[in-house]
Amino acid sequence: MKILVSAKRVSDPNARLHVAADGRWVEGDVEYILNPFCENAIEGALQLAEAHEGTETVVVGIGDEDTARFLRQGALARGIDRALLVNADEAAIDSDLIARIYAAVVAKEEPDIVLLGKQAVDCDSNQVAQLLAEYLGWPQATFASKIEVVGSEVRVTREVDGGLEVLGLTLPCVISADLRLNEPRYASLTGIMKAKKKPLDELELDDLGLGAATPKVRVVAMSTPPGRVAGVMVKDVDELILKLRTEARAI
Repeated sequence: MKILVSAKRVSDPNARLHVAADGRWVEGDVEYILNPFCENAIEGALQLAEAHEGTETVVVGIGDEDTARFLRQGALARGIDRALLVNADEAAIDSDLIARIYAAVVAKEEPDIVLLGKQAVDCDSNQVAQLLAEYLGWPQATFASKIEVVGSEVRVTREVDGGLEVLGLTLPCVISADLRLNEPRYASLTGIMKAKKKPLDELELDDLGLGAATPKVRVVAMSTPPGRVAGVMVKDVDELILKLRTEARAI
């Protein structure tokens, strides 16, 4: 069995970001982390590999040379077998193009399971897994909180409004991981040392037949939220009600 898993770097949610002058992207010394949902997907792939002997795990990242660091530290050091880096400008790709990139990688690698984080915490689109399943024509299960391979079927438990739902998927399939799927492991010192020697191959969009591909969604403008305004003291309840009705329009 072969499992293809995602690793996307995202801007640190706790970092202060500065919007570029043209309002279309962020600038300055941006701090990045590995997408938390991708960490769950990586751990899920490792657990499946440990439970099923002979399973190969391959991590895929899309971005520049800095993304390679996250592939080694966040995936290979944890135990993933090998990595693929697709060189692309992260500011110039959307969820649809990312899904098409994954579809092209799937055609090359022919995995049995594609395990993705359910969404990236920078854009929160939650679209790639669904788009990928559509492009491949594969069954999919989203927001997985438990994954089991039983014979030739993958059983995925997912949370729904009324409780839990268990889906049985034929292979090959696409699964997106929720935070409840597992607790990602830390990379050991031995794993970090081994990661330096594990294969990390680079691909260009031209190698995947996507050199002329363009995104379907573009960022028109970005802006920082307005700063907090100081509170206003009122002399009595009547004035408070008036301001809530006429200025805040809360009542």
